[in-house]
Amino acid sequence: MRQIEAVQRLHLWLETRDGMMLGLGRIQLLELVEELGSLNKAAAAMGMSYRAAWGRMKQTETVIGDPLVERSGPKKGFRLTPLGHEIVRQFRAWHQDVENYALARARDIFSWKTEAFSKDAPKAGAPD
Repeated sequence: MRQIEAVQRLHLWLETRDGMMLGLGRIQLLELVEELGSLNKAAAAMGMSYRAAWGRMKQTETVIGDPLVERSGPKKGFRLTPLGHEIVRQFRAWHQDVENYALARARDIFSWKTEAFSKDAPKAGAPD
């Protein structure tokens, strides 16, 4: 067998009978809302329309039953609610735990080198 260097990639999300609740994209959207103070700017940073971002946010809030974002003032900006902050923290902790476990198991099971995904790592086939 040739030398293989694999990178672990996981896509995790939570859904209920009422629909999609949380995934990494929605968490990233929440983080950008907090960072940029605007759902419109957060949507643009993720390459999606404001309407798509608003729809995803409202769907998640409907499933959870409480708001995750709130108006931050008269300029119609947004910020995370305390629940929004807590959901981001909980999801990130869960995601990291699952990634750590999956990486350890991959290293135990497979005979090739397996590393964690990093945004800064070169893509397969990309020059070094």
